[in-house]
Amino acid sequence: MAELAFWLPAAALSLIAVALVVLGLKRGAQAAAGTATDKREMRIYADQLREIERDRSRGVVSEDEAERMRAETARRLLEADKQAQAEVKRSPAAARGVAIALALLMPVAALAFYWTHGAPLYRDQPIQQRFAEAAEMREARPAQADLQAAWQTSPERPVLPEIDPEYAALMEQLREAVADRPEDLQGNRLLASNEANVGNYAAAAEAWLRVIELQGARPEIADMLGLAETMVQAAGGVVSPEAEVVLEQILQRDPRNGAARYYLGLSLGQTGRPDLTFRLWRGLLEDSAPDAPWVPVLRAELEGLAAVAGVRYTLPPLAAQGARGPSEGDIAAASDLSAAERQEMIGGMVEGLAQRLAAMGGPPEDWARLIDSLGVLGQTDRARAIWAEARMVFADQPQALDPIDEAAARLGFTE
Repeated sequence: MAELAFWLPAAALSLIAVALVVLGLKRGAQAAAGTATDKREMRIYADQLREIERDRSRGVVSEDEAERMRAETARRLLEADKQAQAEVKRSPAAARGVAIALALLMPVAALAFYWTHGAPLYRDQPIQQRFAEAAEMREARPAQADLQAAWQTSPERPVLPEIDPEYAALMEQLREAVADRPEDLQGNRLLASNEANVGNYAAAAEAWLRVIELQGARPEIADMLGLAETMVQAAGGVVSPEAEVVLEQILQRDPRNGAARYYLGLSLGQTGRPDLTFRLWRGLLEDSAPDAPWVPVLRAELEGLAAVAGVRYTLPPLAAQGARGPSEGDIAAASDLSAAERQEMIGGMVEGLAQRLAAMGGPPEDWARLIDSLGVLGQTDRARAIWAEARMVFADQPQALDPIDEAAARLGFTE
């Protein structure tokens, strides 16, 4: 039924287009068939009528004879006109052949073009259905161990270069030393880094996991990031559920961590949510310095992600990256100024941030910052409107609403 909803209108439109073309050809053929001959005969009979009138006026023919001749000429004129009308009722054979050929060719050509460049058998995908399928895909992701095992036998896995024999010997000594002293934090950290250097990412991930376990409840963020990155590399670039847990733990402690935001965006894209990848990576690009390692990937992918997400987006110039709007320090400094000076200092920054969020969006921290800034300026009604808008933007990300709701609570807003 869904297929008929497309094919029936498409067929009807094709038939209408063909009918209009054929009708146009027939009319053109009729005009071409009747115009030249008919006009020539009409001129001859018109000349004869004028000649009869001249002869009558000169007395060459009598009045009765002139009347008889005029009647005869008029009869011939009517007969010629009748004959011409009969001749143009049917188009020439060549024109009919062209019309038939076009009538057959147009829908066939359209179907061939759509079959090769379109998606003729692709079923409808409403947005809610796509979101549901993405959620199922996310739930059904293979575990880290399964991804690592599949990558080890994958034909796409690159062949690792030969290791220098001296370096290989040193690696064996390091492995033996760590095996003898498993509680050595620095030794495990060194082993993890060197296993990654030789492309042994699964072993590197195990070593990073040991490093984190040795640190207890609050490991260093750099070590957690090392674990997440090697897990992704060991899985052939796929972010597993276990790696995503590590990334989320990093972002809970450091919400602006660039590498964690990059890999989390990668995970969302791999599970059917490129719209969320675009939203996350757009904020990351605007936060990042131009020389950040993930910037080239983001600049290469963001416009394509925006097209998939249905968002109009143009990459900002490199110089504009990292420009965010007023920071907490800016707001604190402004509190020591007079009202006029504070208005002048913060107003421009707030307006720039508000315009950027309205045009291109941004991470939840930016929306929270805008709400705080408007509160400092005393624009509470506008701050409340921004809060309502932000809640709609991040309605599908409850965790992202935390900083936004906290900023609103500081101004006394409640639902």
